[in-house]
Amino acid sequence: MSEEQLRELPRYRESAAFSEEERLAIWLAEEMAKTPVEIPPELSMKLRRHFDEAQLVELAAAIAWENYRARFNRVFGVRPVGFSGGDFCVLPERPGGEMRA
Repeated sequence: MSEEQLRELPRYRESAAFSEEERLAIWLAEEMAKTPVEIPPELSMKLRRHFDEAQLVELAAAIAWENYRARFNRVFGVRPVGFSGGDFCVLPERPGGEMRA
């Protein structure tokens, strides 16, 4: 991702910084991070217009793996160790526009 995309991530649905495929992948990642996971039919339909079955399997697997790692790391208190070296880092917005601390 570019720095512009990182800045625009909270507004990915409207931002010109993302392609349609990127917007769909981010939307899928958002839905897969929820508990329970329920993919809206509209998203499924749009995903299938832009990705073939193999691409969808790979995309869902990559998202699931990152969700697994994030949740696993929380159990053991694993925190960032500075590999970004001061690079730009976006915090996700909470519903209603509040930023997470």
